[in-house]
This record gives sequence, structure tokens and C-alpha cells, in this order.
Amino acid sequence: MKTSINQAYHQILSLLVQREYSALELTQKLSTKGYAIEEIEPVLVQLAQNNYQSDERFSKAFVLMRTNQGKGDVLISQQLKQKGIEDFDLSTIDFFELAKRVRLKKYGEQLPKDYKEKAKQQRFLQSRGFDLEQINQVFSCE
Repeated sequence: MKTSINQAYHQILSLLVQREYSALELTQKLSTKGYAIEEIEPVLVQLAQNNYQSDERFSKAFVLMRTNQGKGDVLISQQLKQKGIEDFDLSTIDFFELAKRVRLKKYGEQLPKDYKEKAKQQRFLQSRGFDLEQINQVFSCE
């Protein structure tokens, strides 16, 4: 049993060397490799105490990566929940400005003249994870 916990510890460390992971992601990865939850939990606690694994650090890196990719708050919060992060504060990020930049990069400065093109651009922004309020602001302010 001790060697199994030791193996789980080294397995998680080798994953964390590559990138940040949430605790849920690490639990899922090790579960698929055959480790029991009783073996995984103490390892995660020890790694968190040693500050090798942090859900907060993972969340910050994940949100930064997704905003740099031009993703909106709806999509980001949904993906965070899938990774086991329930309450991360996204209010510090100006998603309206991000939506403007994403639309500008894809379609240029010219606002759409006809309804069909406007609807196409709105669907694009919605698929990127922006909410309707942000999308409507993008088209009303420019």
C-alpha cells in the first residue's frame, strides 16, 4: 500500500512538471491508471501542503490561457466547473473589451451592414463563450 501511494506521488509530480492541473483532473488521471481514491487523496493533500498543486494557481493559469485565446466568461466558467473549480472570480476581467478585440480580429473594424452578417458575427462571439449582453454591447457601441 505504501509503495502504491509513493508511485501515485511520483506519477502526479511527473504530470505537474509539465503543466498545472486541478485536483479533480489529477484524481481522474490516476483513477484511470488504476489507483484507488484512498491512495490518491493523501497524495493530493501532501502536494497541496507543499504547494506543488494548487487549484487557485491552476485557475489563474487556465483563465489567462483562455482569455488569451479569446474565450468568453460563459465558456471559461463552464470549463472550470468541468475541472472541479466551482467558485473562481472572473469579475476582474473586462470581457466586453475582449469580445470587441475578438470581433475586430476576425471581422475588422467595419460593422456589419445587413442583418445576416450581424447574426453571423453574433453567433461567432456566442460560440466563443460571450454572453448576449456583452455581444450586444459590442455592436451598439461601435
